Amino acid sequence: MLDVGFSEILLTSAIALIVLGPEKLPKVARQVGNWVGRARAMARQLTEQLEREISTEELMKQTKSAGSISADTAKTSAPAAFDTAYTPNIAPPPAAPPPASAPAAEYSPETAATVHGADWHSSPPENKPTHE
Repeated sequence: MLDVGFSEILLTSAIALIVLGPEKLPKVARQVGNWVGRARAMARQLTEQLEREISTEELMKQTKSAGSISADTAKTSAPAAFDTAYTPNIAPPPAAPPPASAPAAEYSPETAATVHGADWHSSPPENKPTHE
């Protein structure tokens, strides 16, 4: 990058010592060091970001090419591991048993509102007083 030899560094530091003096030289050297460190960190972050974006683009290209190949072979093979169209054969949950107060023959979801003695009625039965 920059081809700086020992003689150039020695000449620059001698000029800086003469111009700045021994009191200000340590402060300026510290600031220059901080700026160089920040510049290196920013350059490292930039290269890492570019490498991530390039690898992401390559991965997208690979998945697109693999997706077109697997779409052709999917017609003849088993479903993929993450196939969203796959629905497992799950048995429906068992029906809830009728309330103990309802006769088994008369119980159905349509007639459940007319069964007396159940706690989940929308209206109170005729034989119970309402609390108003």
